[in-house]
Amino acid sequence: MDSIYSKRLRAGKRRTYFFDVRATKGNDYYLTITESRKRFDDNGYDRHKIFLYKEDFNKFVKALGEVVDYVKTELMPNFDFDAFDHVETEEESSTPVPPQENAELPKSNTEISSGQINSEGVDKW
Repeated sequence: MDSIYSKRLRAGKRRTYFFDVRATKGNDYYLTITESRKRFDDNGYDRHKIFLYKEDFNKFVKALGEVVDYVKTELMPNFDFDAFDHVETEEESSTPVPPQENAELPKSNTEISSGQINSEGVDKW
């Protein structure tokens, strides 16, 4: 399954997040969020993947925003979160890809897998 749009977010020296829009055979869309961490022994990557379906987009964004706001305002109100912003150019972080005719939706709406993604595709990032 290839992405039709991809956004990369580098988060430190060893951690990268990938946000990929994918299509099903019926032209339905979903999002995969992948955390890729370089192993300390320099022997590959650990990857964790979440599938996010369109019916959950708004609930997910709302819950994430609430949790982040809580940490920023209640737990760490004096911390300068902006100090960690490293702005990438659009060319570095987004890649539009043509849609795939044979893309399939994962079977489970609650599918979250750890390290079970095609290492060929992730290593290209």
